[in-house]
Amino acid sequence: MRRIIASISALAFCFCASAQTGVFDVHPASDPDGKYLDQAEANISAKTRPQNYIAMWLDGGHYIYRSKDGQILKVSALTGEESEYKAEKDSVRQSLPKDAQNITKLGDKYVFTRGGSIYLKDDCDKTHTIAESTEDGIVFGESVSRNEFGISGGLFPAPDGSKLAFYRKDERAVTRFPLLDITTRTGSPKFIRYPMNGMTSERISLGIYDTTKRNVVWASVSDFGEDRYLTNISWSADSKSIYIQVVDRAQHHMHLNKYSAEDGSFIKTILTEENDAWIEPQDPVFAFGESGQFIYRTDNRDGYRNLYLCDDSGAIRNITPVAADVAYVGNDGKYVYYTSAEISPVENHLFRVSIVNKRNMDIAKAKVGKAEQLTTERGWHSISLSADCKYFIDSYSSLNVPRETDLRSTNGKIERHLFSAEDPLKGYVQCEVDFGTVKSADGKYDNYYRLFKPRNFDPTKKYPLIVYVYGGPHSQMVQDTWLGGVRLWEMYMAERGYVVYVQDNRGTENRGAAFEKAINRQCGQVEMADQMEGVKMLMKEPWIDAERIGVHGWSYGGFMTISLITNYPDIFKVGVAGGPVIDWKWYEVMYGERYMDTEETNPEGFAKTSLINKAKDLKGKLLICQGAIDNTVVWEHSLSFVQKCVEENVQLDYFPYPCSEHNVFGEWRVHLMDKVTDYFNDYL
Repeated sequence: MRRIIASISALAFCFCASAQTGVFDVHPASDPDGKYLDQAEANISAKTRPQNYIAMWLDGGHYIYRSKDGQILKVSALTGEESEYKAEKDSVRQSLPKDAQNITKLGDKYVFTRGGSIYLKDDCDKTHTIAESTEDGIVFGESVSRNEFGISGGLFPAPDGSKLAFYRKDERAVTRFPLLDITTRTGSPKFIRYPMNGMTSERISLGIYDTTKRNVVWASVSDFGEDRYLTNISWSADSKSIYIQVVDRAQHHMHLNKYSAEDGSFIKTILTEENDAWIEPQDPVFAFGESGQFIYRTDNRDGYRNLYLCDDSGAIRNITPVAADVAYVGNDGKYVYYTSAEISPVENHLFRVSIVNKRNMDIAKAKVGKAEQLTTERGWHSISLSADCKYFIDSYSSLNVPRETDLRSTNGKIERHLFSAEDPLKGYVQCEVDFGTVKSADGKYDNYYRLFKPRNFDPTKKYPLIVYVYGGPHSQMVQDTWLGGVRLWEMYMAERGYVVYVQDNRGTENRGAAFEKAINRQCGQVEMADQMEGVKMLMKEPWIDAERIGVHGWSYGGFMTISLITNYPDIFKVGVAGGPVIDWKWYEVMYGERYMDTEETNPEGFAKTSLINKAKDLKGKLLICQGAIDNTVVWEHSLSFVQKCVEENVQLDYFPYPCSEHNVFGEWRVHLMDKVTDYFNDYL
């Protein structure tokens, strides 16, 4: 059900005789004599981004939002009537310690973490210890596995508030990596636990606390080795059982197991998944009404992340059988609501599907209706669904639409238009943006791109080209949102005479398992091949100066930047790499072993993707920037590349941000982007 956009502007027609492929929409240039973006406006200012209508559901029939004058108003979804909202005083929450973290509601109580321990504050203002950390390297109630597998916290309250599941992380055997704190008088080492690829990893357990008995039992997990992953913790609707998606360390096998919340005992394995590339569960299971069944998402059965109706017997049925990735939004026991990429990989739309069944009914006999599309306006729709699934707030944008927000009923009818964002760049120089596709290197896929053309673009002139790249898993740089998902630095550079190109490649998300898993055990290889298809397309254009092509990216994009400038030294003359991965043996266990396995099991892949031995091939100008206290891509990566360049007598430039972690934020980011811009201005 892919839509071909037929409305091509007259501007786009000139591409018919052009090497540039697949252009299906254009954001026209405007205000050529307008203001130029400054670096702060391009990178940190909110005024140059479309305004948003931020609302939060209180219950099925009411939501709150902040008005233009800063007042918080309560709105009836049915009538639209507004009234001043005053939150009820919560004396228990207000009494929590100032340093309380991971604050979570548990019935009429609150639980929180502090110093690696978990505490409960009851309505009598008494604090109880649930689990206490008495040793460095033992942590309770916090996120584990470095936030992979969709993990974002470590406290999981039962639906009825009677129990709390929580993580225990044992990282005592994980190696420590030293970071330098320069803010002290003589500088101080700060050690972080960093589980590197192939080395000792953390050990995870799941505890279950009973608020009545005030005791803790432990889930009896025995699958795989002790360094397995316990992912996507979920409760049964009756609060009697817990589901854990247990993944082996190699991430090739997953067991969806059920455990007793009363004593932690193993009940059964409901279903299993295995894959020679990798298995990556990212979602908990969701109870489907009162049926005793649940919704489960995986890309391992039909090639795309689809939703499945399951029960504890292991029965499973695809309820969204489309060749596209979908994401669960909610259900009311009658309909399952989900967003889907089936219209286009760069659009996101809300759908629902009806399911008619009874408790303990055979899943095969359930009546699954035809999917209904609830949003139709072109673009990327972000959905906030009411608890009773009767209404949703729909906020969307597309290439030439900054943002529109509507209140809709779940039959798709617009109840009220809530907000239209003005063009935040009105009065500024706006350069032409082309939105199109180019074939992947294997010819199987259309890869989407956005292309910024310079101010006062003249096709008889030649312009330098900057490729901005990320290219790694869990990313989608190009979407049918305002200006194609723009980073305004791209517009900033186009205003100053550069062509700027951004393209997604195989290995990125929202395109199905085969597309994403093409990078297996060879990170950077198919990504480079796909990026080069876009570069070669542009090099055929007479208005591209093929002698002045640069590349810039951060993190995985930093890895891609150095990969491209060393593998294609005759193409790329200038590169700026931020926080780059240099060798996957120095990256973390969870992410790195998923995509690359280990150096022991994949020596060829590690040798081929390592950039250490590529230092000798560097011909162009390369600047590496990195936060010196980066706890994601540790300093060993970039410093090792610098050292190899020293040994090979290869020159490069290096700029550390002494007090920044993996990313550079705030006013410091303006400094960073000035540095990046100056480097291209000086050498490209």
